[in-house]
Amino acid sequence: MIHFVGAGPGAVDLITVRGMNLLQAADVIIYAGSLVNPKLLEYVKKDAEIYNSATMTLNEVCDVMVGAASAGKEVVRLHTGEPSIYGAVREQMDVLDEQDIAYDSCPGVSACFGAAAGMNLEYTLPGVSQTLIITRLAGRTGVPEGENMKFLASHHASMAIYLSAGMTEQLSQELIDGGYEADTPAAIVYKATWEEEKQILCTIGTLHDAALSENIEKTAIVLIGDAIKHSHYERSKLYDPTFSTGFRKAKS
Repeated sequence: MIHFVGAGPGAVDLITVRGMNLLQAADVIIYAGSLVNPKLLEYVKKDAEIYNSATMTLNEVCDVMVGAASAGKEVVRLHTGEPSIYGAVREQMDVLDEQDIAYDSCPGVSACFGAAAGMNLEYTLPGVSQTLIITRLAGRTGVPEGENMKFLASHHASMAIYLSAGMTEQLSQELIDGGYEADTPAAIVYKATWEEEKQILCTIGTLHDAALSENIEKTAIVLIGDAIKHSHYERSKLYDPTFSTGFRKAKS
């Protein structure tokens, strides 16, 4: 059996209990060595086979998974964060489907949530934003035309932008072209939840200079929106004493 497991954003104790249990039981582990915290391998049993996918091609990864699963071994494919977000898991699953190999998925904590926790952010503040857009700039992998940064910026929602820390000058310009003001709050969070995490508060207009000053080009997420500053918002109706819910009547 193949288990696609989300390792979480970095901190060893932010893998799920299910993910930890799967790691402990695995005979074979293929982990994303360029991104996954290697300390997670301390959960692995001593006789397990360990492969670093950073040095492997898709075919090589799939050959290991198919061979191990065909031999009756338990396999963990350990991806960073939450595998369904920029995890390139579907292409692996399609190969397994062709080989009639069973697999399942274990979710993980994505970097945008690790970053929010470190900064005590709420992305969905009433009166500010009720939408979180998770996206990236086009790079070697493109984005559909209807999802270009300029168009997404026009919504003025909270944004978590992955895989773009090395393109902050372009990112800043596209966000402004899309309608954000240059003084809109922004943050660059380097290695969210790792011991070496850095949080750089800035604005969209100063985003590039902030990245340059800290020499950040990768392994960082960019957060955008007024929710970062949380200086003005409406209280939710959930605990409003004048608002009735299915569990509580309104109080005058």
